[in-house]
Amino acid sequence: MHSLLKMSRGIDAFTRWTGKRLAWLILVAVVISAINAIVRKTLDMSSNSWLELQWVLFSIVFLLCSPWTLLDNEHIRIDIVNNLLPKRIRDLIDVIGHAFFLLPLCVVMIITGGPFFWRSYLINEQSGNAGGLPQWPAKSLIIIGFAFLFVQGISELIKRIAVMRGLIPDPHASQVTALEAEVEHLVEAIEKR
Repeated sequence: MHSLLKMSRGIDAFTRWTGKRLAWLILVAVVISAINAIVRKTLDMSSNSWLELQWVLFSIVFLLCSPWTLLDNEHIRIDIVNNLLPKRIRDLIDVIGHAFFLLPLCVVMIITGGPFFWRSYLINEQSGNAGGLPQWPAKSLIIIGFAFLFVQGISELIKRIAVMRGLIPDPHASQVTALEAEVEHLVEAIEKR
């Protein structure tokens, strides 16, 4: 199990490194969007390729930063119900969710995304919009994104099993939920009055 935990730490480091760098592409997409809007309004010119580039940049962030979201325990779940359950049950739900839902979904998306991308690549599929971008690079993001998410899912499964066996402390035990942070903020604001 110690070698698996070492592998998990490596995966986590890669996921965090990748997520922090790719998240900046949101700023790039916003700048492109602003420039495109200014040029369209002032010079009455526009380009479909710039519009599509914004979509691709957002897709990169959405698909390739989702493992970082999973790593930081910020993925979607019903926190109100989840927080009412005992820790052991929450850990078991995470293990079952990762093993029987997340990982199989990733495998299905990688397997079905492969031919989807490959057909597009072979014909050098172009956008249906005049002056648009090639489509196959964006389609490759499905395979890459779900492969990254699969690997991070393995890491999370390893860590959750290790937590349940008492081998490591829970990496999310001291994490404050968004609701708790908001309540703390409101209490501080009320106390300052």
